[in-house]
Amino acid sequence: MIVSPVRDEARHITKTLHSVIQQTIRPSEWIIVNDGSCDETGRIIDEYAKHYPWIIALHRADRGQRIPGSGVMQAFYDGFRRLESEDWEFIVKLDGDVGLETDYFQRCFERFDEDPDLGICGGRMYCMKDGKLKLEPHPAFHVRGPIKLYRRACWDAIGGLVIAAGWDTIDEVQANRLGWRTRSFADLKVIHHRPTGAEQGAWRDGVKMGKAAYVSGYHPAFMMAKCIRRVFQKPYVLCATAHAYGFVSSYVKRLPRVEDAAFLRYIRNQQIRRLFFLESIWK
Repeated sequence: MIVSPVRDEARHITKTLHSVIQQTIRPSEWIIVNDGSCDETGRIIDEYAKHYPWIIALHRADRGQRIPGSGVMQAFYDGFRRLESEDWEFIVKLDGDVGLETDYFQRCFERFDEDPDLGICGGRMYCMKDGKLKLEPHPAFHVRGPIKLYRRACWDAIGGLVIAAGWDTIDEVQANRLGWRTRSFADLKVIHHRPTGAEQGAWRDGVKMGKAAYVSGYHPAFMMAKCIRRVFQKPYVLCATAHAYGFVSSYVKRLPRVEDAAFLRYIRNQQIRRLFFLESIWK
């Protein structure tokens, strides 16, 4: 099962469609949710849905803007509720701007078979820069939001996904807390046709990530260390400032955040361990 919330992806979605159609293991259902696109996205997915009965196109009204996190999850759950099968074993949250190797899903399922404790998995995302593929770095326990595969038992254990910024960190931390493993595999390459933050710009993307860290319950000391490290990464200072602004402004505004006490204890303990170079999910 695949659910894909997409918005204004006319430039890239045909590549994603071909990537899935050409898979050695194809989904029994693929719900593509057109989240109020203002370009040709809706027409494209309607055309493919005519030719492939396992592709279902849904259309949401335009809300006027892209809303990272909560907007994406609202669209995702519109698609999730339209799934016909109730006894699925795996579900994929897939964005409309990625390219997959033809055996991508097959190799992911092999990893699930090899490790019964693996609850969430996926590949590593690369973007094209100066004619070369460049890795978009992140911790090994983290699977990027555009390409996440969930085992049904893990999905049920974590209670699905939260409709908020930070959903793609909260799910993994909760899964690890409950004894599942989450992992992105370096040998499973995924092409990200639209690099992270390209749509919003570095400042807005950084603010979004700071807000997501707040919603996810990040320890302030861990967030401070993260911002200090960002100062020395391009674009210098800008991303660090944006992260800090998103995090602190969320505190000031008292935005809703994770209230699960056990979850908060776990994530903050893991982050403190990371700061002291001890074993943690952040490694």
